[in-house]
Order: sequence, then C-alpha cells, then structure tokens
Amino acid sequence: MGVLPSALSSNGYDLDCSPARLGWLAPSDPAEPFAALRSRYDSEGYLWLRSLLPRAAVLEFRRHVFAQFAEFGLLAEGTDPVEGKASDRSPDPASRGRLMELVRSAAFESFCLMPELWRFIDQLIGGNSTLHRRKILRFTRPGDPASTGAHYDLIYLRAGTDRLVTAWIPIGDVPVRMGGLLYLEGSHRLGREMEAEFGRRNAGLSPEERISAYNRNMTETGWISKDLPAMAERFGSRWLAADYAAGDVVLHSPYMIHAATRNDDPDGTMRLSADIRFQDVRDDADPRWGSHWSLGDGL
Repeated sequence: MGVLPSALSSNGYDLDCSPARLGWLAPSDPAEPFAALRSRYDSEGYLWLRSLLPRAAVLEFRRHVFAQFAEFGLLAEGTDPVEGKASDRSPDPASRGRLMELVRSAAFESFCLMPELWRFIDQLIGGNSTLHRRKILRFTRPGDPASTGAHYDLIYLRAGTDRLVTAWIPIGDVPVRMGGLLYLEGSHRLGREMEAEFGRRNAGLSPEERISAYNRNMTETGWISKDLPAMAERFGSRWLAADYAAGDVVLHSPYMIHAATRNDDPDGTMRLSADIRFQDVRDDADPRWGSHWSLGDGL
C-alpha cells in the first residue's frame, strides 16, 4: 500500500484524512481458496479482486471508448485515446448521445461478460448468473465538482431480489486522487438496518412509491448523504480507498455504502469505469433494470 492522500474532496466537503476516518481497502487475490473469498465478502461486504481481468483487454476497451469521443473535443489533441487526457474545452453536448450508444453496444456487453468475471460471479451467487441490461459507463473529468454521494445500491433496486452483486470495474488505472469508489467500513450491516427502517416508514405508501428511491421518505437524489466526513464521524467509521489498476474488479453487497470523490489527477487524466449488476437467474429481477441505462431515467 502507498501513502494515503492528505486531501480528498467530494461535493464540496473535505474528507477527514486522519487514520481514524480514512483507510485502505483490503485487496484479495482471485486465486485464493474460494471459501476464504466467500467468507471475506460476507464479513466485509466487498471483495477487491486484483487483476481478475486481463489488463490488456481492459486497456483496449478504454482506448475504444475514448476514441469514440475524440470528435466531440473531449480529448487533448495529439494524445492516444487510451491515455484519457482531457482537453481544456467543454465537450460537445452531442457526446451524450454517443455515450448512450456505447452502453447499448456489443463491445460494452462483451466487456461486461468477460469469462473471468461471470465465472467468479456464478461461484459467488451459487448458481447461473444474469447481467442486468441497465449497465452504467461513466467518465469523470479532472476538477468536475459533482461526485456520487453516499448510498447503497438496493435503494434503486427495491422491486426485485436483494441477492445482487454489483461489479465496479475501473477501466484503466485509478489511483485514489482520481476519484475512484470509497467504501464505508462495515457499512453492509448498516445498510441492512437502514433498509429495514425505510421499509417500516414506507409501509403506508403505494407500491410504486415504496420501490422509488425518490419517494417522500428519501432524499432528492436517493443518496444517504453528500457529506462524507460527517457520515464517517456519525457512525464512527472510516472511508476505505484504493489505488485501483486496470484488471481489478470490486464486487460489493447491495447494502454496502459507497461514494466517490472529485477527480484531482494532476496530469489531466479522466477516470473511466463501469458499474454493473448480476443476480441469480432464478430470482425476481427489478423490471426497471431490464432496459438500457439512459440519462435521466429516474434511477
């Protein structure tokens, strides 16, 4: 492990980077005995699997994605798309349409279904897995003030099973300063408690409102909070960060609370990542996740 940064920011809040409030995510080797990995996932709420995917394949997909945006002014001139160097210009709004094309593409589907990933997921869920059609692909430019607030995924998936596994895939190297995911230590237990409380509070709502992340008992975004330092203080916990590498995958429980920080990469590198979900084919699926991701789709 390297040295944790002395400064991190998310949505205008500066994190407490003291050892009591910020620590390292624990890595796992996919080659370890599966029983040990299963036990760690259950006890910690996540598995950070180092080099699960072929690094070359991940970087090739990174090149493919960013090459698609060159015509929209997203990339610094004269750079290789795989570098993901951001230009000084604001990208053409038409680039959003290209992003929506990419999430529907065969290239993205095949990337998300690399055998190394689905075989591991099958073991983890103990059956044949299926990938939700709603798959998210995000890039974050350095200095973008908006970051993903603290939440757990089941908030947005209440109309189906909770036997879900989220895979967060850094598409390229993502050191801490580039704004990769942070996990609130031990929060998969806290997420279960919160969801049980939301269930009690939502009992009088209509079925449509009960499954909504934006109902009257939730915040505007469905997030638990934007104030990450206050959350760590409130629950006496730490945010766990990592220097992710191309080929890594983080699998986490639908109750695990996570968030992101601002991309402060000093070299102007964009963060690119995929956010996808698997479940057992035999379990009920949230029908809202049976459609491709669209900007503003309410989830």
